[in-house]
Amino acid sequence: MVAYFHDPDIGSYYYGAGHPMKPQRIRMTHSLIVSYNLYKHMEVYRPHKSDVNELTLFHDYEYVDFLSSISLENYRDFTHQLKRFNVGEATDCPVFDGLFQFQQSCAGASIDGASKLNHHCADICVNWSGGLHHAKMSEASGFCYINDIVLGILELLKYHARVMYIDIDVHHGDGVEEAFYVTHRVMTVSFHKFGDYFPGTGDITDIGVHHGKYYSVNVPLNDGITDEAFYELFQVVIDKCVQTYKPGAIILQCGADSLTGDRLGRFNLTIKGHARCVEHVRSYNLPLLVLGGGGYTIRNVSRCWAYETGVVLNKHLEMPDQISLNDYYDYYAPDFQLHLQPSNIANYNSPEHLNRIKIRIAENLRNIEHAPGVQFSYVPPDFFNSDPEDESEKENNENQKQIKDLDMCDTAEERKSVLVATSIKSRELGVNHLLRRKNYEDDFFDIPDRDQNIIV
Repeated sequence: MVAYFHDPDIGSYYYGAGHPMKPQRIRMTHSLIVSYNLYKHMEVYRPHKSDVNELTLFHDYEYVDFLSSISLENYRDFTHQLKRFNVGEATDCPVFDGLFQFQQSCAGASIDGASKLNHHCADICVNWSGGLHHAKMSEASGFCYINDIVLGILELLKYHARVMYIDIDVHHGDGVEEAFYVTHRVMTVSFHKFGDYFPGTGDITDIGVHHGKYYSVNVPLNDGITDEAFYELFQVVIDKCVQTYKPGAIILQCGADSLTGDRLGRFNLTIKGHARCVEHVRSYNLPLLVLGGGGYTIRNVSRCWAYETGVVLNKHLEMPDQISLNDYYDYYAPDFQLHLQPSNIANYNSPEHLNRIKIRIAENLRNIEHAPGVQFSYVPPDFFNSDPEDESEKENNENQKQIKDLDMCDTAEERKSVLVATSIKSRELGVNHLLRRKNYEDDFFDIPDRDQNIIV
C-alpha cells in the first residue's frame, strides 16, 4: 500500500520575487498526479502541522520560537536573531508570509509518513513537499528552515534499529549528515556535485566520527553526469550499503535539481534516469519514505515527481508521454511531453573517476560492523495520533505506569520483562505505540549498545 501526503495550501506560499524556490511546484506535481489518475491507487492524506514539541526533538527551541514569531510585519525587530539563525534579506532563506506554517506542513507530512510505516499502515509513503535537507539544528540554510528528514528519521528510529537515508539531490545532504554524524543508527548516502558548489561539503573523505565512523557515505560527482553513468554507480553503491548495513527502513530524497536543464543544477539526468534510482530502492521491499527536495525548473520538477509517483505505484509504464489537460497545462509548452531529452553538455565524470569512487566506498564499508545493533530500553510514544478516538484515559494511565515501572528497573533483563508485559497488555487496550514491529527476527535486547553515551 502507498500513502500519499498532500496539503492543498502548500502551493500558495511564496519565497519572494526572483527566488528560485517555488512551492507552486508541489501543486503542479499534484495536478499531474490527478490528471494521470495515480491518486486512485493511493491512500491520500492531508498532513497535520507539526507542533513545537515535535520540531524541538531536533531543532533548538529558541530557533523554533524565532521562526514561529517572525513575519513580514515585525522582522526588523529581530535583527540579532536574523543574523544568528541565518534568515533574512542577506541570506538565501528570506522571511515570507506563512513561513512557519509552510515548514510545519512539510515536516508534519514526513512525520506522518514515518508513523504510517512504523505501524505497518503503508509500505511506501510519499511527501513531495519534504526533503529539506540543508536545515541545521539552529540555522536555516539553502532555502530550508526545518529539517523534515531528520524528524522523519527520528520517528523511524523509535521502531527500527537502523535507518538508511539516500539523497540524489544535486546538492549535498549536509543537514541530515551532520545530524547523524556520530551514530551508527543512521547511514547517510549522498550523491551530489562536489567542488566550488553549495554547500561545499560532502567529500568522499567525510565518513563520520566516533560510533558513526564509516556510516556517512559521500559520492562526490562532477558536472554533466548521464543516466547510464549515474545509475550504474548508484546501483553498485546502494546495493553494497544495503547488503552491509541491512536497514530496517529507508528514506529517499528525490531532489529534482539533478535533472538536465535545471536552473541551479549541473547534472544531465533525464526523468527516466532519475526515476530508475527510485525503482531500484523500491525493489528492496523495505519500508520506504519518498521525499522531494531541490528542483528549480518547476515544469520539470512536477514532471519528474509525477512520474516517480507512478514508479512507486508500478504504474509508470501506463503513463502516456503526452501530458493531458490539467490546471498547469500551459507550463509544459511547446511539446507538452512528460519526458525530457538530455542536453548536449560534456560529462566530466570519467570511468576512472567513478571506479575510484566505487573502490574507496567499498573499502570504507569493509570497516563497519555488519548490521550494527542497538538495545531498545524504551520506545517513546508517537507525537501525533491521527485518530483522536483511540486516545483514552485508560491508555494514558498505562503509559504512565510503564514509565514508573521502567524507572524502578535496575537491569536490562528487568526492563525487558516490563516492556514485554506492557506490550501484551497494549494489544488488549488498542495501544499501538509500544509495538515496535511485527517481525522480531533481529531482537534488540541482547545486542551491545554502542550508543549509550550519544543522544540521537
